[in-house]
Amino acid sequence: MLSRSAPVDDGDDANWRVGHTSLRISGDEWQQLELRFVVEWRGFGDRQPPSTMVVAVLTEDVGVWWRLAARVSAARCDCFMEKVNLEVVSEDVEGEDGKVRSACKKCGQQYLASSKYGIGNMSRHIKTCKKIDTRDIGQMLISRDSGTLSLDTCKFDSEKWRELVASCIIMHDLPFQFVEYKGLRAMLQYLYPDVELISRNTAKAICLKMYEKEKAKIKNMVIACPGRISLTSDLWSSLTSDGYLCLTAHFVDKNWKLQKRILNFCNMPPPHTGIALSEKIYSLLHDDWGIEGKIFTITLDNATSNDVSVVSLQTQLNLDGLLPSNGEFFHLRCCAHILNLIVQDGLKRIDYSVENIRDTVKYVKASQMRKQKFIECVKLVRLNVNKGLCQDVVTRWNFTYLMLDRALFFRRAFQHLELSDSNYKHHLSSDEWEKVEKAHKYLKVFYDATLVFFGTKYTTSNLYFPKIMNCYVTLKGALKSEDGYLKDMAWQMWGKFQKYWSDFSPILSIALVFDPRYKMQIVEFFYKKAYGENSIELASMRNKLERLFEEYKAKCDQGTGAGVSPSVLKKESKNNAVPTMAVDIEDELLKEFDDLVDDDFSDVPQKSQLELYLDEPRVNRNAPLDILAFWKSNQFRYPILAMMARDILSIPVSTVASEAAFSNGGRVLDQFRSSLKSETVEALLCTKDWLFGNEGDHDKALLEDLNEMTKDVISLSLNDNAQASNSVALNS
Repeated sequence: MLSRSAPVDDGDDANWRVGHTSLRISGDEWQQLELRFVVEWRGFGDRQPPSTMVVAVLTEDVGVWWRLAARVSAARCDCFMEKVNLEVVSEDVEGEDGKVRSACKKCGQQYLASSKYGIGNMSRHIKTCKKIDTRDIGQMLISRDSGTLSLDTCKFDSEKWRELVASCIIMHDLPFQFVEYKGLRAMLQYLYPDVELISRNTAKAICLKMYEKEKAKIKNMVIACPGRISLTSDLWSSLTSDGYLCLTAHFVDKNWKLQKRILNFCNMPPPHTGIALSEKIYSLLHDDWGIEGKIFTITLDNATSNDVSVVSLQTQLNLDGLLPSNGEFFHLRCCAHILNLIVQDGLKRIDYSVENIRDTVKYVKASQMRKQKFIECVKLVRLNVNKGLCQDVVTRWNFTYLMLDRALFFRRAFQHLELSDSNYKHHLSSDEWEKVEKAHKYLKVFYDATLVFFGTKYTTSNLYFPKIMNCYVTLKGALKSEDGYLKDMAWQMWGKFQKYWSDFSPILSIALVFDPRYKMQIVEFFYKKAYGENSIELASMRNKLERLFEEYKAKCDQGTGAGVSPSVLKKESKNNAVPTMAVDIEDELLKEFDDLVDDDFSDVPQKSQLELYLDEPRVNRNAPLDILAFWKSNQFRYPILAMMARDILSIPVSTVASEAAFSNGGRVLDQFRSSLKSETVEALLCTKDWLFGNEGDHDKALLEDLNEMTKDVISLSLNDNAQASNSVALNS
């Protein structure tokens, strides 16, 4: 469509627009092209436009020069455009066949330029040329890439749109019916009238397709990882009492980054016996992933059925010799769960005080009036910080510790509440507050250890022994304390601590050797503290370390280890090839040297990589250290030790990675979507972990879990109009 805003005389130049493309039309010689336009005349009023005119239309970027002739009649205007030259975008070149061609000045692409070929080739090329930044002054659209005026509008990609919809559903735990919400559809149609609206069944199919696509990627990743894989597993029951098994893989990838991926979140029908669990896990490893030969350890909680399943699974894997050291290090107990059991026994000593604090939190949050009264007490004692009271979770002692911590902070506020509110009956006496304070200080060591064990984004196997030894020393000190209250609490905890201490896996003390800040010296120090001088336990640990080293050395010598890739060595030797005759002469000469060395130095013992590493000075213990980065930089100095470190440092000491998946499971299988099929639930949870599991801090899932399970929180940083909420305000 051609349009203009002012009349011109014959032969004058004027500015015209053709649709969304501006052209400059000028020149002296006419070469008629087979291109026809209907001309719309504007701005002439009652005047009849000239019968023939030459007009000029300017475009900055396309810069194609044309001549236009228009034959005007009352009904229509027929116009013909003719190319004179292509001054900006293309230039005329003469080919080998003598024919004139137009060459794009941006990318060099050539097309025949004589009039009989038309302008179609070059005009189509201009639209797709990757080196031309086209602009549209007519539409005045701002380019998203450069912030300038852009010719091209965004092209709607239906496949990308479907992928984004599926990602949104998976990321935010939305129901499939989300795509059928009227408000959403109205918004999408306003943004893009021709948007392709999909049904919930289509959304489900897209999510399942995305799951299969991502599963193939994860399968390639775990199969290609150079080291072994450690597992965590746990069971969960949904709202409808359906059992689910979560299996999570932990490994160090080829870039020496610790990876955590949920492999399966599948239905586990009853009975949940040890044999059934073992068969289920083995079938997943063998049939779904094909990684049964890469397994190193599995971390489980202390359920009796897990003990049976581990023995059965270990026996099955050992039939083909798939486990290192015949599975001696295969089973690890969840250290966070063990600490929970130990501390729960200690908390029984202050059950009455804990129950009173729990009832106090419930009392304060029960009504808005009580919240306001408590705020007045807080203001009165000038506790002007953004802290709050939180109600604990009975089965998780670390949340109980947080409740005690907050209660001690607001101790004086509770004392004022006791005086100002006659209905408050759950107050603690001074002696009880002192007991709570002692218990809080005593349990701080166990709380810090629990937080460390909860980590999934950093190595925890090398951190277990220092933390658990700190708990050990604290317990031993309390047992000798003159404070009868602390002594009784320590005795409550000591029996269970001894039970699990004697059963801990030696691989966790071996892991400490691979921390260059500690090495063998700190292991010897800790064993001396725990067992005394020259203990049998220390000798046994040394023996297991050396046997494991020899096993890895044998695998590395066979080329099946994770040292320098044999293919890389082969490639390097191929690149450095020398003539055969020279090689033969050199081999004979070096053989003579080898025989001489063997005779002269056969009695001189050679140190192993393990001995050389242990003889080196330790890294400063207080220096910040990325332990995986350390072994990445030393993998060519100590290839066998690096192979061992890759496997041992990937071992998780708790099952929190699998338990965190249950929080997501509770959001997916809520009371409104409890009828989802188990295959769909698995697809949603696994895909979310694979696509978005690495976003945020390592304790993000733990914090979300805390917020979910401690909903009754009284935050002292909200405003006064928070009616009937679990939070109230403190404005100073």
